[in-house]
Amino acid sequence: MRCLLSQFYATAETESTPVTLACDCLAHRFGNATDNGMRERRYPTDMTDGEWAKVRPLLPVPGWMRGRGGQPEAYCHRAILDAIRYLVDNGIKWRAMPADFPPWDRVYAFFRRWRDHGLVKEFHDRLRAQVREKAGRDTEPTAGVIDSQSVKADAVVGSDSRGFDGGKLINGRKRHVVVDTLGLLLAVMVTAADVGDRAAAQVLLRQVADAHHRLALVWADGGYTGSLVEHCLATLALVLAIVKRSDDMRGFVVLPKRWIVERLFAHLMRTRRLVRDFERRTTSAEAMVYWSMTLLMTRRLARSHSARA
Repeated sequence: MRCLLSQFYATAETESTPVTLACDCLAHRFGNATDNGMRERRYPTDMTDGEWAKVRPLLPVPGWMRGRGGQPEAYCHRAILDAIRYLVDNGIKWRAMPADFPPWDRVYAFFRRWRDHGLVKEFHDRLRAQVREKAGRDTEPTAGVIDSQSVKADAVVGSDSRGFDGGKLINGRKRHVVVDTLGLLLAVMVTAADVGDRAAAQVLLRQVADAHHRLALVWADGGYTGSLVEHCLATLALVLAIVKRSDDMRGFVVLPKRWIVERLFAHLMRTRRLVRDFERRTTSAEAMVYWSMTLLMTRRLARSHSARA
């Protein structure tokens, strides 16, 4: 009887242990990530194999592989990306990272490095190009929509980067965004909530025009009227078309083109880290927006791939 029980427990232990295959990320293939093993996929934000297949070729090459110094990374890139996605989507604190992810300070160091060197935007833009190609569009947009969103700021946000939006009665920060006609993010700039839309749009539209040379038309609401229209046409060669709400409209009405950017804001508010601004630096707040959009685009790419399969 004792022999039969020992065989049963041995068999049960073998069957309950998940089989984890080796990862093909750069940290596993050329770094030291094999020393820390692999983690089991268990959260809704974890990338599926289909998502990872789309993401892996688009990841920026680490500096230590390009002869720019630094030690080979010791943690799996896929696990670190899953950790950041978990934090952004669930709105947890950095120190509350679940134990099956790499240590929180290593994940934050990865996040900070990608933020400071613009790698998160580079990764985001590569994903956006893939999504546009899957939709049958050119990788470079020719039209976009601009708008802003004011959100409350947490207590950690300093007075130098927060303000009071008198129109929305919000004490916090403001996200200024430009999206393409598919609702995909082209650029984001986070300022204090008391910064005017027209003043921020001059800076943001210049950045977008420099990065996307084919962009010729941008739709906006009535808050962007005035000298900004002439400035965009004369300086940036952009046509700023104002979509106004009629005075006789009552209740909720879907306005042409403006609903596209409102759909983006709706997605951002479903990402719990972005419901309120918890970041000390505006660059971190902008990075969080880019990470939120990467979740949307990787899932969209994986769905389109599954549908074709």
